[in-house]
Order: sequence, then structure tokens, then C-alpha cells
Amino acid sequence: MSDLFTQRLALLAEPAHLPLLSQCLHGIERECLRVDTQGQLALTPHPAALGSTLTHPHITTDYAEPLLEFITGTSTDPAQTLHELESIHRFTYAKLAGEYLWSPSMPCPLPEEPLIPIAEYGRSNLGRLKHVYRQGLAVRYGKAMQCIAGIHYNFSLPEAMWPLLQQVDGDGRSVQDYQSASYFALIRNFRRYSWLLMYLFGASPALDAGFLRGRDHQLEAFDADTLYLPYATSLRMSDLGYQNNAQAGLTPCYDELSSYTRSLHRAVSTPYPPYEAIGTQRDGQWIQLNTNVLQIENEYYSSIRPKRVTRPGERPIHALQERGIQYVEARCLDINPFLPMGIDLTESLFMDAFLLFCALADSPLLANGECQTCTDNFLTVVTEGRRPGLMLTRGGSPIAMRDWATALLEQIQQVAVLLDRAGHQDLHRQAVIVQQAKIADPALTPSAQILEQMRSQDESFSRFAYRQSLAHAEYFRRQPVVGDELARFEQLASRSHDEQAQLEAQDSVDFDSFVRAYQESLASPRSA
Repeated sequence: MSDLFTQRLALLAEPAHLPLLSQCLHGIERECLRVDTQGQLALTPHPAALGSTLTHPHITTDYAEPLLEFITGTSTDPAQTLHELESIHRFTYAKLAGEYLWSPSMPCPLPEEPLIPIAEYGRSNLGRLKHVYRQGLAVRYGKAMQCIAGIHYNFSLPEAMWPLLQQVDGDGRSVQDYQSASYFALIRNFRRYSWLLMYLFGASPALDAGFLRGRDHQLEAFDADTLYLPYATSLRMSDLGYQNNAQAGLTPCYDELSSYTRSLHRAVSTPYPPYEAIGTQRDGQWIQLNTNVLQIENEYYSSIRPKRVTRPGERPIHALQERGIQYVEARCLDINPFLPMGIDLTESLFMDAFLLFCALADSPLLANGECQTCTDNFLTVVTEGRRPGLMLTRGGSPIAMRDWATALLEQIQQVAVLLDRAGHQDLHRQAVIVQQAKIADPALTPSAQILEQMRSQDESFSRFAYRQSLAHAEYFRRQPVVGDELARFEQLASRSHDEQAQLEAQDSVDFDSFVRAYQESLASPRSA
């Protein structure tokens, strides 16, 4: 254990500082596909009763029209965040007619790619921009890959904690610069240790055989309709035969904010010849926003992102450059098909302890090949994390995954104890104990339980997933939102339609000019 980690724990354990730990903020984004009564992809438009996907604060779509995304607000209490997420689910089910929410991360059986509908956001320039961006994803990567769903866990430390930690570190930078640097330290540690999350919470060891659509792969046949790997934890986070040559050389540096934003700026402003060959329009219709390595910043696929709430019309890269990092978005969590919301309080509490550990532990720069080692460890665990005797690499030397996981959980437990002292409870510590049991017995992991269910029920991945989807629908429909809560959701839906109509009425330039102005807004990188 590093001296820095010990010093920071001791500082936060002081009675005057301990309450800060109860002020961390959490938010959850959960994606899920709508499916019909046969467990096939729903080809219907987004239900109007749910509101406008362009302007609703909590219910939108991600890539495809049937790929819903539920977004909570932020709260200091993860239980409150999950309660809000559950209410969104209950309201949605009240408005779904003859459809269900698909229970796991990997998609249901998909139709031929031309039939997968790309999300629509109305006639406004902003709505069309979002649609064309998704058209570009289809052109660049195919539609099937974009139908994978996941859970994004947003987390921030309280603003008042940074000056305290800065004092211990003896850092002379501005608080904003120190805060951004500290979030990058968190991100570097996340890169080092997120393989542990894949082992503990990975829930995609199998997928529908039609998903890969004839592409080369290394998966095995579970049955005639299912592909899998026997020791996999999260095929969602593997390459799945997916080759992204444009992004292959794009590994934004996590040393400091300025190098990170410069890397992203190059990617969103540098033409990529294969995309140039495709062009931006076909038969007079837009098919991608530009021919650069990335159309926009969010096209970069990563397991964690530094984030800052943007102002209207502001690009994410400019928000980061001007006001620094505000929170992180952990993007690698699978949807657990055994849980109605795909995540529960135990997992959320552990995520808090894990992310806070990543923030407090010493985090040197990723040098001497460590960045590639992080990637290799991660990919090893997603494809064979439950293999007996699995070895990873730490500090250039081999180490048994089980031994490393045990050591990490002992340190995370110290953070959990502090969080519990701050909240006068014992829930974080218990959440870590649950994870320790999974290290001792891989059969307790979600990935192992999914394969065991499929074997015991003699069912394919899709049959298993559909059965879970029906069970979750029953769970939510037994207790629909009512009264004031229902009225609030219906008011949000109605207001969102009005806001979309206002945006459409306010457009004063044609779409081509709008896109050109959007591209020009990134004319040059700003100083961090």
C-alpha cells in the first residue's frame, strides 16, 4: 500500500472531513432494446407517450429507434438514484403496448441490417444532426454493433474534497487544474484495475449466433443458435470480431487534460481516407457528418470518459478545456439479466468504493508499455476471466488474477469502511464481502450463472434472455407509477414534445449550413 493512499485515507477519516464522503454524486444511464411478443427487435417508432427523444431529460434513445436509454438525475444516495431509475422503468412499461425491454446487454435476434431503424429526433437541425451522426455510425461500423446495450455509471467526488487532497499532496496548481489532474489519475487507475469489474459484473458470456453475421470470430457453439466462450465474462467488451481501424491508433493520453483534448481534437478534425472515399452524402442525403477519424467526440469508444456538463450548443471538448473535469462516466458495466434494472444497490455501492479507491490510490503515469498491459489484462478477463489459474501482468511480472483481485478488494474494503462511517451504515463493506465471495467461487459470478441457467433449462441465449425479459415486465407492471409520480412523468413527456416543436420552429438556417457551422466550431483547439 502506498504512503499517499494511507495519508489520504487518514485525512478523510478525520471527524471534520468524514462527512464529505457522503456527498459523492451518482447517476446511472441504462440502455435496453424494445422487443416484440416474439422476442424480436421492435420495429415500431419510439412511443409518443414516453415523450420526445430529443428533449426528454430521462427517456431517450441511443443508436437505434428501439434502443431506449434511461437517464437518472444525480444524487448523493445511490439508493435514491436506483429508485428514480426504477420509476422510469415503471412509467415506460405503462406506455409500452405489447412490447418488452430486453434483459441483457447483447441484442435479441436482429433483422437484416437495412431493417434496423436508426433513431429519429424530429425535423429540427439539432435532431437531424443526431440522426445523421448515427447514420455515420452505421456506415462506419455497421448497425448490429450499435445495438449492444450497457450501463453507464456516473460518479463525482464533492468539490470541497479537492482542496483537502491538494494540501496533502503539496500541489501548487489551481484547484481546477488539480481536480482535472486527479480525475485523470482516477481514470488511469480505472484502466489498471477495471478488469476486476469485468470479472465481478460481466454478464455477457454468450450471444445470439446471428449477431456476428458471418464475420470471423473465435467463439464456440453453445447450441445451434448461440455462440459463447466457456470462461468469458463480458463478450460485450471484447472485440467480437469488430475491427475499428480508424480508431486503432487513437489512444488519448490520460497524463493531463491538455494532451487528452489535443488527441481528441486531432481525431475529430483529421480526415480518414476510407471515410473520405465514402463521402458525406449519397443521392442527395447525408450519410455521415464528416469524413474525419471521429465525427464527434463521443464516437471515441472507451471504458471510461472524463466529463463536464455542457452549456447549450457547447461542444464537450470545449467544456473540458475551459472548465475542467467535473465527473467520470464508467461505461463498461454489462446489464445483469437477472436484475430488473440491470443493476442493484450492492453493485452500485461497490462501484462507489471502487471508483473512490481509484481516486485515492497512487496513480503514476502509464509508461513503459503499461497502457498496452492494461488493455491486455482487460481483454484477457473479458474472454477467459473464469479460467482456473488465470494469470495477468502487473508491473511487468505475471500474477494470478485471483491473488491480485484479493489484494485489491482488501484495499477497496478500507475505502468502503470509511464510506460506511460517513453514512452511519454497513452497506458498502457488505457489498465488498459479496464480491470477495465471487473471487473464492467463480460460480457466483453473473457470467457463470447465465451459462448455468442456459444449461439447466436447455435453452439458447435468446430464449433465456426473453424469459428474463418477461419476468422483469411482470415485476414492473405489478406496481405501475400512479398519482403524483405518474402526473409528473406525463407532464415531462408533454413538455418535451412542446420543446421539440419550439426547436423546430426556431431554426433559421438550412441543415447544410447548420452542419458547416457545427464543424467550424472546432476550428482550433483551445488552451486547457
